[in-house]
Amino acid sequence: MKKPLLAVKDIVQITGITVRTLHYYDRIDLFKPTHLTEKGYRLYDRSSLEKLQTILFLKELDFSLKEIADILKLTRQEQKQILKKQRQTLLSRKQRLETIMVALDEYVSGNDISDLQIFSSSSVLPLKEQYANEARFIYGETESYKEFNETLEKLSLDDKEERFQSMEEIFKQIASCVDQDPSSDEVQRLIEEWKKNLMQFMTCDAELLACIANTYKFDVRFKNYFNQYSNEDLADFLYDAIMHNIIR
Repeated sequence: MKKPLLAVKDIVQITGITVRTLHYYDRIDLFKPTHLTEKGYRLYDRSSLEKLQTILFLKELDFSLKEIADILKLTRQEQKQILKKQRQTLLSRKQRLETIMVALDEYVSGNDISDLQIFSSSSVLPLKEQYANEARFIYGETESYKEFNETLEKLSLDDKEERFQSMEEIFKQIASCVDQDPSSDEVQRLIEEWKKNLMQFMTCDAELLACIANTYKFDVRFKNYFNQYSNEDLADFLYDAIMHNIIR
């Protein structure tokens, strides 16, 4: 019994692709009809349908149409090797997407962007490393920054964590004082504590303190970091408190 030929509408009904897509595949020589009627209607046999299903499968695997055309020319064994490599590519992409989703959930939950692991599996440097590099470009030639770097390198991981937690605690205490005047005794006492912590890493003169204060106020990343501790604008408050400390 002769195998029936399928019309375009039959292919569309079986596979779900559009007429426009089918015509496009024909135009680029990716999937051509088995026969053309005298009136120019496209007809396809059953083996053509199998080829189209292979094309749609490869497309779902994220191959380009050009890549699919090349793959179809290969032996089954050669195709398997390419598909194995593509599986690894898709697996890496899946892991990358999972990392992005975790970072997205953490950011929506209120975590600071500098704490996210968004760049951990890409060629882009992690944000904390970006900040360190940025600081190196801005302050790297100064004695204070060199002193800071040398001190930091001598600390163990536990010591670093302890120092940074101490600094974070001071910011939280300052945040509890945002309803006070930045020049108040309590706020200035906390600024002195903040300076004392900085002095463990570097020598802080008035110029450097003013530079840090300006960074807190005008760098949106620092503003976002500090403002997680307060409903008020803690970054602006810190700027005012530090500048008062410098001139008093």
